[in-house]
Amino acid sequence: MTWLDWYNTLSKPYWTPEPSTISLIWQILYPIILISFGYVFLQTARRKFPSTTSIPFAINLLANLSFTPLLFGLRNLPLATLDILVVWTSILWMSIAVWRYSRWVVFAQIPYFIWVSIAAVLQVSITWMNWKV
Repeated sequence: MTWLDWYNTLSKPYWTPEPSTISLIWQILYPIILISFGYVFLQTARRKFPSTTSIPFAINLLANLSFTPLLFGLRNLPLATLDILVVWTSILWMSIAVWRYSRWVVFAQIPYFIWVSIAAVLQVSITWMNWKV
């Protein structure tokens, strides 16, 4: 069964966006993430930001990139839910870590934070609706 066939068999809230809408949102967000994260990693490498500033960005990047393999590769709803909560939490941590050094990076994360908030509620809902004891 393909990942899409599997995903379509899951119970989902009525407000679940179509996969094409989700894809479009990520196509908009990924350039913002690339530029803002790249800037933070570059400034950290140049020692203009403390090295600890990049830690939440690295965690977020790893967690973000892990979500699709966890959900659609392993088809593990609880693990994907935990992962998206790490993504969400690390966005807050990133904003706190970089606020003193670059406020534009924090403001650039607002659309990302909004989308991940929606996606986290969606993921928790899907996990709950498909929970099998």
